[in-house]
Amino acid sequence: MSEHLKRNVGLGLLIAYGVGVMVGAGIYVLVGAVAGEAGIYAPIAFLLAGLVAAPTALSYGELSARIPEAAGEAAFVHKAFRSQAVAVIVGLAIVATGVVSAAAVLRGGAGYLLALVTVPEVAAIVVLAILLTAVALYGVMESLALAAVFTIVELAGLALVVWAGWDAPLSPDWQNATAPGFTEWPWAAIGTAAVLAFFAFIGFEDIVNMAEEVERPERNIPRAIVVSLVLTTLVYALVTWVTVRVVPMQALAGSESPLVLVLQTRDSAATGAILAGIAVFAALNGVLAQIVMASRVLFGLGRRSRALAVFHHVHPKRGTPYSATVLVGGLVIAAAMSANVAKLAEVTSIILLSAFVVMNGALIVLKRREPESPFRVSMAVPVLGLVLSLGALALFLGGI
Repeated sequence: MSEHLKRNVGLGLLIAYGVGVMVGAGIYVLVGAVAGEAGIYAPIAFLLAGLVAAPTALSYGELSARIPEAAGEAAFVHKAFRSQAVAVIVGLAIVATGVVSAAAVLRGGAGYLLALVTVPEVAAIVVLAILLTAVALYGVMESLALAAVFTIVELAGLALVVWAGWDAPLSPDWQNATAPGFTEWPWAAIGTAAVLAFFAFIGFEDIVNMAEEVERPERNIPRAIVVSLVLTTLVYALVTWVTVRVVPMQALAGSESPLVLVLQTRDSAATGAILAGIAVFAALNGVLAQIVMASRVLFGLGRRSRALAVFHHVHPKRGTPYSATVLVGGLVIAAAMSANVAKLAEVTSIILLSAFVVMNGALIVLKRREPESPFRVSMAVPVLGLVLSLGALALFLGGI
């Protein structure tokens, strides 16, 4: 019997999914690290990082228009390089990144939850993971609708940060750097910070793995990728701009909760609870998005490999890949219990950057072989994406 996912996801929900998985929990902790490198020029670093991610995002857009399948990366590799074995290996690597990313974010979210309620950490991790897996099993529309709600909460939290810092007193660092006659632009530091900020944009690639549940995927997926990336870049730049204006660089660079420092310019009493609550929602969004993505990749791999065929099944009523979703949920719990999640998350970044190199290469091959596509970008786009991804990978490996 043929197995099909339900094709009922529209452009709006897909954009919310893309923004949510990119914003995730990263912006709540990454601002301080980026500011530690670039100082008050951290907003420029985020803008540059968005520009670095843009060519690869556009490459993913054309690839998804050409080959709108679950297990998108595996399908792209198979089509370009005509190797089923390599395609399955790439797909399994993407599943691994989803599992480890979800596990790392789940641990962080549980930590924030423990700041609000008193429960054992293991219980928090297991219960949250089971609930999110159940949502993913129940239906894709319900999963993406809940993810959209989480995204609204995340963005509301960032809007609160912008409100708090908009007219707060300027920090001495900002006043000195913007004084008349100041012309120093530390481009080397900004470049280093941009490489760090790049990882806040990882997530746009998850959109392509929803292809078999999206209405008119050849049109909607490229649009969702582009719109999600633009919106996220603008949000990051605005939040960072407000933050570096009002928080001294020394305090910002040394803080694990940098946005709390902005809220404290308004009210120091409630900031911890507010940010903890928002961070929990952000973490839940990231975990749910990764469970949904990884299960779709596993479902797609099931049609390519006999060994994985058990995962190419959907629930007869809910239309979700139930065996793949249950396995991914279980793996997320197991990985979250591991003491090496931080190291595994580092490996995840390496795998994703390597995948970006391969995907840009695949598009170059496909464009030379078959120029026509429902959505097309210039050949310069995947070439630039390949070069930038290789550069970011080299810099990341050099910093480990």
